[in-house]
Amino acid sequence: MDQYLPLLKGKRIGMVVNHTSVVGRKQVHLLDTLLKRDVRVVKVFAPEHGFRGNADAGETVKDGKDSRTGIPIVSLYGDNKKPSAAQLKDVDVIVFDIQDVGARFYTYISTMYYVMEACAENKKEMVVLDRPNPCDYVDGPILKPAYRSFVGMLPLPVLHGCTIGELAQMINGEGWIANKKNPCSLKVIPMTGWKHGSPYSLPIKPSPNLPNDQSIRLYASLCPFEATRVSVGRGTTFPFQVLGAPNKKYGSFTFTPRSLPGFDKNPMHKGITCYGEDLRNVTDVNGFTLRYFLDFYRLSGENAAFFSRARWFDLLMGTNSVRKAILKGESEEAIRNSWQKELQDYKEIRKKYLLYE
Repeated sequence: MDQYLPLLKGKRIGMVVNHTSVVGRKQVHLLDTLLKRDVRVVKVFAPEHGFRGNADAGETVKDGKDSRTGIPIVSLYGDNKKPSAAQLKDVDVIVFDIQDVGARFYTYISTMYYVMEACAENKKEMVVLDRPNPCDYVDGPILKPAYRSFVGMLPLPVLHGCTIGELAQMINGEGWIANKKNPCSLKVIPMTGWKHGSPYSLPIKPSPNLPNDQSIRLYASLCPFEATRVSVGRGTTFPFQVLGAPNKKYGSFTFTPRSLPGFDKNPMHKGITCYGEDLRNVTDVNGFTLRYFLDFYRLSGENAAFFSRARWFDLLMGTNSVRKAILKGESEEAIRNSWQKELQDYKEIRKKYLLYE
């Protein structure tokens, strides 16, 4: 805290935080911590899942007030994904402190991009408090501009291999905001005690359906199923650790999605038995794999119809080439080979911004 408290002294502070923004062994929320030190926090901006982290994926997060402190909360999910000039008028410095999970389509990094852009446009300072990457791999296809969306704003691979602070420096340094280098007045506060390649177990689940290390490990590889009618276990206590659909051809393991507060209130196939595969004890997924997707695609026998939301699949992948290759019957090895050159180019860019080697 000694590194960033002087940056906040005498300034009006806006915070982009959620339930993961805790400090110290007692896990006291950063908002409470700063208020206790007489930092003048004027508002909180909340990402997907809300300030307290209990909204479902894709659920609209409303503006309001924090019941504990009375601080106004402005939603950055729904129609208003980027702070407006009016919302930043009474703010001097934005503090960003949210735990990421290392996947391009995890929307907290899209929120960070928009906040950086807003700070650049409105000449506000931004301080990013860094946290470890719990899925620290560089893998998957690079996003193409035509597939830019809130689940992929930046030319990154599926697993970007950066901390949120390194990513902020990359966004600034590579001219990804308004085609200018370093347009945002950015200060990254590095952490201690972690290096790339070190395992890290999150003390708090980062969103309702990533409850443990295994779900985070499998998240990038299972998320593409959300563009199909195959369930990833939403509506169970083990989301992103199982796969299944209401057809016995997918396997002998069964589960039944239900409305579960704290996980998912309205999951796909609610109340219907799903058959598939239990991945809770799988240990050989290190990075991004298509093997589960290809297995279920072949078992389905549905060809193109398996992609019930083809455009969504392409947005998650950041390209349509993966779906086209699957439809052609290409092997995982061939598909992986198709993105290796771009991945190597990205790794060279990434090297410039690494803080924890």
